[in-house]
Amino acid sequence: MSYADQVFIENCKDILEHGFWDTELDVRPVWEDGQKAHTVKKFGIVNRYDLQKEFPILTLRRTAFKTAVDELLWIWQKKSSNINELGSKIWDSWADDMGSIGKAYGYQLGVKHKYPEGEFDQVDRILYDLKHNPQSRRIMSNLYNHHDLSEMRLYPCAYSMTFNVTGGTLNAVLNQRSQDMLTANNWNVCQYAVLVHMFARVSGLAAGELVHVIADAHIYDRHVPLVEDLIAREPYGAPAMWMDKTVDDFYNFTKDSFRLDGYEYHAFDVKIPVAV
Repeated sequence: MSYADQVFIENCKDILEHGFWDTELDVRPVWEDGQKAHTVKKFGIVNRYDLQKEFPILTLRRTAFKTAVDELLWIWQKKSSNINELGSKIWDSWADDMGSIGKAYGYQLGVKHKYPEGEFDQVDRILYDLKHNPQSRRIMSNLYNHHDLSEMRLYPCAYSMTFNVTGGTLNAVLNQRSQDMLTANNWNVCQYAVLVHMFARVSGLAAGELVHVIADAHIYDRHVPLVEDLIAREPYGAPAMWMDKTVDDFYNFTKDSFRLDGYEYHAFDVKIPVAV
């Protein structure tokens, strides 16, 4: 059994059996037909993934690995907030007529800030510190800039990464304010597992542990039967993640710098409804 499957099953069972339903509340999200999109949720879920043991991807259904990596690079490498520079349609519902999601995600990472050592954006500051100050407890990113929230088409969900070097190992904490468990949980886990591998590789470190902290972990009402079907399945073993080890510059990675070997997964042909 893939460890990511085990974690997902345990999380979803806990949410469905012990979670809080917001059915009586006037919630913001709506379905495509205009009906309110209610959820059952748990507060404060913390999951830990040892990246030295296996790559954390679901086998209960396919996670589109290459597409997930493409979005990760769009945010962290291109530092873009325009969907015209993204290879998928996943952000179309939130973009304006020009394809912009406003001052969100990649935009925040690309803003330069002044430090005693010089001017850096958030990504380059992380790269600098991993090389020059690996013992620092200040190596982190933050996308939740209150000054710019009014100009974001969607507030950041996965909003902060904190990196910590222990010996020659790079560990990280991903903080997420909100998590749609069916559509995005493993998507985000895969992305930030890859990100830890990327930063570790170009910094001469080994990828260690990814800790995923979710403030509001929820399952939408129309997703419940789909989740129940998934968590009743028998998972496969985890695949191996291959990374091109000839790449030693963060900005030279492409989505083809990564692949999954031996990835088995259950078929899941249902179109998942998305609340906006």
